[in-house]
Formats: sequence, structure tokens, C-alpha cells
Amino acid sequence: MLSAAAAALGGLACSWLLEAALAPRPRAPWRRPAACAGLHAGLWLLALAGAFALTRRPGFAAAAVLAFVVLLVAVNNAKYAALREPFVWADFEYFTDALRHPRLYLPFLGAGRAALAAAAAVAAVWAGLAWETPLAWADAAPAALAMAGTGAILLARSAQRLPPMRLRARPDLRRYGLCASLWAYARREREPGPAPRTPFSGAPENGAVPAPALSARLPDLVAVQSESFFDARRVYPQLRAEVLAAFDALRAQACAHGALQVASWGANTVRTEFSFLTGLGPREQGVHRYQPYRRLARKGPATVASYLRGLGYRTVCVHPYHGSFYGRDRVLPLLGFDEFVDLTAFDASQAQGPYVGDLAVADYVRGRLLAGRDQPLYVHVITMENHGPLHWEAVDAADRARVCRQALPEGCDDLVAYARHLRNADAMFARLAETLAALPRPGGLCVYGDHVPIMPGVYRRLGAPPGDTDYLIWRSGGGAGAAAQAPLPAERLARAFLAHMGLMPGG
Repeated sequence: MLSAAAAALGGLACSWLLEAALAPRPRAPWRRPAACAGLHAGLWLLALAGAFALTRRPGFAAAAVLAFVVLLVAVNNAKYAALREPFVWADFEYFTDALRHPRLYLPFLGAGRAALAAAAAVAAVWAGLAWETPLAWADAAPAALAMAGTGAILLARSAQRLPPMRLRARPDLRRYGLCASLWAYARREREPGPAPRTPFSGAPENGAVPAPALSARLPDLVAVQSESFFDARRVYPQLRAEVLAAFDALRAQACAHGALQVASWGANTVRTEFSFLTGLGPREQGVHRYQPYRRLARKGPATVASYLRGLGYRTVCVHPYHGSFYGRDRVLPLLGFDEFVDLTAFDASQAQGPYVGDLAVADYVRGRLLAGRDQPLYVHVITMENHGPLHWEAVDAADRARVCRQALPEGCDDLVAYARHLRNADAMFARLAETLAALPRPGGLCVYGDHVPIMPGVYRRLGAPPGDTDYLIWRSGGGAGAAAQAPLPAERLARAFLAHMGLMPGG
């Protein structure tokens, strides 16, 4: 039977060996600040003490904790491969999300990694039950208390001496290791403070923002955050130009258009969403940049929605998915929306693939715009149709012919599925612009992508996009002319939209 001391020391060594399998690989423990290694050891001992107190089997306890480490390594590496970012503290929330919405997460973990994590858990349980007899409480209790006491002392002293983190996930993991970076991010996330001041703090009527020359009829506004949208033709010339014909037509009449600089790759929609709504970039968000809806958004910072509501707008957010996902049903009212419309407003017949189609969303927004009302309307749309996993979607020869002007290499069906959804997004843009143009009020449309899609096979064979998405700002009535293409960070897009619509100073 493995002794408690051997389980503690041997398991600690194994945990560092497993950590070396992370991508990107952290520095060796002896090359990190001493506080980082001490914090890792303290957390290990505390976790081991808890498992040992429950099982009274030191080997079983060590194997169980190491199985959890294996799971973290597998999840980290899957995330890094798909999203180019390691596991951070805010990602623990996605463990429960993966149970509620498995289709959004488990396909990216991969069968091999899932099998490895499951095998590690099964092996830990089997080995503990088969090989070890539980110790008597008289023997187990002192050992567990010693582990817990030593771990608590190490943790308390090391946590006070942790070096300041850059709050950039990759360099922090490399320099300080997984445990230290997770601990530091968790501590920073919990720091109290008021809601940050944003470019939308205050409204023209209270003098906090200089009042623009508002027209007698405030324009109706629609902003579309199109899931995984970018102009893939600029990277993949194999695609037909007409895949985004309506986008091209709108771009030719746009007030502004170009590449949108976003802070996420392949996922994490709420990062772009929050930056657009608040005008806060990653630097201003600090550690909250990785998942701003967990804490920062709940402080109710001023947003484009609250600004427009101050001007007399009714503000509506439409997202055809479960309202509880990312806590939007609780967060968006705090961000200035009078109404949040989720999946319950749609039905199964409106799906395009596994999610509600973009044209169904356009029809819903069209109905809201055409309904009789005296109040100007701002509708913020967060689409779902082009959400992955794309590799779970079937494509056929007809799909390839509709979206491709030349054959793609083997293993690029994800691009075909993606472009098929792009066609529907394009039709959505056209329908919304036509609706806005037909209204008695002026109308404005802002279209942008939240991030590029996850298509690892396509990227290996045809190359990866740089990571920027695309945006355009269009207003009804024409007259804007052909605007020069200009790159823009996501946090400046809403301000630019309002400025072009005459609702905010600047341009």
C-alpha cells in the first residue's frame, strides 16, 4: 500500500510531469518564481488531503486528483488547438455549460481526448478499489490533517508573493504555470469595483455627452452580430463571388466598412459582443476580457443600448438560442435592453441545420420594424446559424456546386458548410436593408462578425485567416458613396455606427 507521504510527493511530481504536456508548455517548476511552484504544491496537497479524507486510500486519492489534472490538460490542449488560447479561470464555467449544451463543446474536445479523460477516471477508481484497503481513521486523520495544514501554509504564503500577471493567457501560462495563472486570474476577477466608465456613459439630454444635431425623426437601427462571419472569399478564392452578393452591394453603398479587429478566435462570442455594446477594449476590461458576462457586465456599465434608450429608443436584443446561455437573460437587461428575445420566440421549422436560421431571424426583426409604433427602435441581433461544429454537418455535390467555383482539396467540407450558411447570412443582410429602406423613418444597419469559424482541417490545407472579421455601416436613402475601407477595433464600431447615423459626435 502506498504511504501518505509517498502519495503526496510522488503525486506532486506526476502533476508537474502532466503539466509539461500542456500547450503551450510552461517553464519547468525550478525556472518559475518560487511562489508559483509553492502555490502549485499547496493546491496539490489541499486537493489530495480532501480526496484522502474521503477515501482513506492515499494511492486512490492521488490517482483521483491526477485524473482531474489529466482532464484539465486535455481540455486545455483541445481549446488551444481550436481557439489558439490556453485554459483560463473563467473557462471552469464551461464544464457545466458542456453538460447543458454538449453540441457546442464536446465535438471540439475530440473522441481521443474524451476517451483519455474517461479512461483516467475509470483507472483511478478501479486501481483504488482493487489495490488499496482503506486506512483506519486513527491513521488516516493525522495524515490528512498534515497534508491540509502544509498545503494551506504553502498556499497562503505563496499567494501573497505571486508576481503580477500580464493578463495575457499564453505568456502567463508559459512563465508561471497553470496553477499560479488560474489562481491569479480568479483573484483578480473577484476584485471589487464600480462599473467602468464607457464612451456611452451619460446621454445627450443630461449633458454628459455633447448633444448631436438630432433629426426630427430618429432613425430605426439594427445591428447584426453575425455568428462566425467574415468575408471568406478574401482568403479562399475557391468560393463563388455571389456567396456574399448582397454584402457586396451594401458595402458599395456603405458609410464605412473594412476589417474588424476582434479579441477572439473561433469562439467566445461574448468578447466581441461586450466590446461592441460597451466600447471597452480588452485592456480596459482587464482579466474580465476572457468572459466579461461573468462579473463585469453584471455591474451594469453604460452601453450603446442604454445610450439609445436615453434618447427615447426601445431597445431589443434578439438571440435565437437558450436565454440562459452566458447568462444573457440576466445580463442584457443590465446592459440597457428593454427586451430580450431568445429561442422561445422561434420554432423547430425555422432551423437551418441545428440552429435557428438567419432568414427566420430577419423575418422576426422585419415584423418588429413594420409593427405600428411611435417610438424609434434599436434591435441588436446575435445570430446562431453558422455556429459550429461545422464538421458535424453533411454536405453534398449540390452544396459544393452552389458555393465553390473550383474544386476544394479533400478534407475541406467544413468550408462548404460554412459558405452554405454565409449565403443565408447574406440573404438576411439584404432582407433587413430592404425593410429599413421601406420604413417611414430613416434606417441604419450595422453588420459585423464576432470571430472567424473553427475549421482546423481547412486551415491546415488552405491556410488560416488572420483572425479579423468584417463590418459595414449602411444607412437608408443612399448618398453615402463608396467609403474607403478602414480597419476598426470592435470596441469602436458602435460609436462609429451612431456617429454615421447622426446620433453621437465624431465620425
